[in-house]
Amino acid sequence: MGRMHAPGKGLSQSALPYRRSVPTWLKLTSDDVKEQIFKLAKKGLTPSQIGVILRDSHGVAQVRFVTGNKILRILKSKGLAPDLPEDLYHLIKKAVAVRKHLERNRKRILHSFCTGGINWQFLDK
Repeated sequence: MGRMHAPGKGLSQSALPYRRSVPTWLKLTSDDVKEQIFKLAKKGLTPSQIGVILRDSHGVAQVRFVTGNKILRILKSKGLAPDLPEDLYHLIKKAVAVRKHLERNRKRILHSFCTGGINWQFLDK
């Protein structure tokens, strides 16, 4: 979070709990969490979406604390991991959206210079 009336950028951010053990109130076991992950992955959800659903609906704060592995590693072991990394997929999606916008609005030539960090050569193919 930035500061409004001072030049500093601020250091506020979320922090993981110090204790890495499973909470006592959580009734799900490691196998239950893995089954939920597999079920959600077969629906086509990304690992970050799976983590949000497990956090909000099932009360699993950190999958790694419960299962011992991250969501992506669990999916890779079962062969359900996405082909492209999630961050690269979203960068490509954003670049395609910008390219479509610039094709529709050809007079925005000046703004096309601002997209130099987004438009890559692999999108031309």
